[in-house]
Amino acid sequence: MDVAASELYEDGKYDLDFKNKNSDGSQKITGEQLMELYKEYIRDYPVLSIEDPFDQDDWDSYAKLTASVGKDVQIVGDDLLVTNPKRIKIAIEKKACNALLLKVNQIGTVTESIQACKMAQGAGWGVMVSHRSGETERHFHCRFGGWIGHRPN
Repeated sequence: MDVAASELYEDGKYDLDFKNKNSDGSQKITGEQLMELYKEYIRDYPVLSIEDPFDQDDWDSYAKLTASVGKDVQIVGDDLLVTNPKRIKIAIEKKACNALLLKVNQIGTVTESIQACKMAQGAGWGVMVSHRSGETERHFHCRFGGWIGHRPN
């Protein structure tokens, strides 16, 4: 599930009715309430992965969700991490997520991408390789350190 919740975020709340031009604001909820909604979905449906469940700067909500469901559900940072080793370091320290969406063209250099991948793998995270016009679920082994994508059985 790719929520792209930064698109819903405004003034500290998540507007679930953000596409409605006539929205009365009654569908604006807090990060805590959004987390509870995700937990309901996880309970009721076979949710395996949630990408960008919160705004790119809502570190606390990410950390709370990961602490709550991260053993069973992949919490993927895309907008949160932007394949940036500095942001990945913060996410590791805050335990904000447990997976990286690696976009080589997002950070700008292959060297930084490799560093981002190694950091995520070193933290025990999953790593999915992507690019802006598509992505792959194909598993492959990289010389610089382990499996990319989900480890094959």
